[in-house]
Amino acid sequence: MDKYLLLCALVIASVGAVKDFRGYRIPNWLTYSSLVGALVVRLELGGWTELRGSLVGMMFAGGIFFLLFLLGGMGGGDVKLMAAVGAWVGAAQVGTLLIMSALAGGLLATGYVLVHKRMLESLRNMVELLRHHLTEGFAPHPTLNVQQEGTLRLPYGLAIAIGTFYCVGNAFWWG
Repeated sequence: MDKYLLLCALVIASVGAVKDFRGYRIPNWLTYSSLVGALVVRLELGGWTELRGSLVGMMFAGGIFFLLFLLGGMGGGDVKLMAAVGAWVGAAQVGTLLIMSALAGGLLATGYVLVHKRMLESLRNMVELLRHHLTEGFAPHPTLNVQQEGTLRLPYGLAIAIGTFYCVGNAFWWG
């Protein structure tokens, strides 16, 4: 059963990735309906135990991304997409989903700064962000955040889809 729930997660993550790549927005209709759908399907298929696993996946994945959102480093659509995908993959796969999405995001970000020839600027910004958060805590940086005009934005839905694809491959081919 988990394999098929992972396929649902992959479809949702893939639609989110395409929407994010095309317009740097992940629509609420996708994230909210997917989240509710995951909770209902897991409850129907496995009762309270599956619902609990779905809630853990949603809260863990969405919670970590929400912290990044509060720091100004992540968009709200990315948070909602990760929470929805986390609800579909459940507690058993959420750690793998987060790790593989983070690795994919790091590789995509490196590619983006290389293609846009902004490596030195990005390294300076990373040092500034580190300095800011060490001295100011969790307050978003006033100028280095995803809301600023001219910021190089990575459609993180792509990284979420890649992480989800890894989970599916892990379950079908390697698991």
